[in-house]
Amino acid sequence: MTDLVNHQVRLAKRPDAAATREHWNFTTEPVGQPDDGGVLIKTLSLSLDPAMRGWLNDARSYIPPVAIGEVMRAGGIGRVTASKNPSFAVGDTVYGTLGVQEYMLIPQADIKRNGLVKIDLRAGSIGQWLNVLGMPGMTGYFGLMDVGQPKEGETVVVSGAAGAVGQTVGQLAKIKGCRVVGIAGGEAKCKWVVEELGFDACIDYKAGEGAVRTGLKEHCPKGVDIYFDNVGGEILDAVLAKLARKARVIICGAISQYNNANSMPAAGPRNYLSLLVNRARMEGIVVFDYADRYHLAVAELAGYLKDGRMKSKEDVVKGIETFPESLNKLFAGENFGKLVLEVSTD
Repeated sequence: MTDLVNHQVRLAKRPDAAATREHWNFTTEPVGQPDDGGVLIKTLSLSLDPAMRGWLNDARSYIPPVAIGEVMRAGGIGRVTASKNPSFAVGDTVYGTLGVQEYMLIPQADIKRNGLVKIDLRAGSIGQWLNVLGMPGMTGYFGLMDVGQPKEGETVVVSGAAGAVGQTVGQLAKIKGCRVVGIAGGEAKCKWVVEELGFDACIDYKAGEGAVRTGLKEHCPKGVDIYFDNVGGEILDAVLAKLARKARVIICGAISQYNNANSMPAAGPRNYLSLLVNRARMEGIVVFDYADRYHLAVAELAGYLKDGRMKSKEDVVKGIETFPESLNKLFAGENFGKLVLEVSTD
């Protein structure tokens, strides 16, 4: 192990808008050995998520920002290559906060903080464990089930429908007996959402000015009972205008706003009074709040994957050196499915 070199991506400076290659340092260091109780993980694949852009801002949030000079935070799947911890054996496949690097040395005191857990690849592939069975799936599951509280026959609208969280939300809502309308960018994504995932309809927000408002009028004639928002901005405003009585709005993300310049704060909803008129509520979802129940959601969702009621689509990019450009695929809408960075092959 002493001959191995760990390649890492560290934050060099905070971006004012989009994070580009100049905001990162590519560093190397020797791979160390674990002390008593520690483990050494070889990274296989990392999850690339919109929330990563928010972690770069020096601002109060639900999690501390990534520090200058720190390895970029990222969840991922890895393989235990050395262990002095009885709970982890060499060869175990694990999930945890591994960072954008090839190896992660985790001392015993940090194992719980890093969320390191063993996973069973018989329940799903590495891609699926970063998608439906991973943080996106957990976000979609608890956001819909705990915050949205869907009832059979209700109309559910989800933006970012072809993305990681959106695909889980929509399929789960269909399984629970809801009518599901997706919002996605481009004809191909909308076609896939309807024909492959089984959504009742999908609105292409790139189809021209007013496309979302027109689509909501057509596909949600009785209003929107649950809106799962991944994008914010104008799309959020359009859906707020179509809320039904006692609607629930789940705020998961606002990807349309994340790369705004620091001098331009995120645009808030203009149609928020619809919450008052329709006696509706809007609530945020942070997945870490449900960590003690992940295993329950994983068991249910793995069952749906196994019996074919749920599908999991990943968009895999390769090589840690591609991280800056790969991350920005999210904000340009270039990914089709859950964006995964393959660091090494198994």
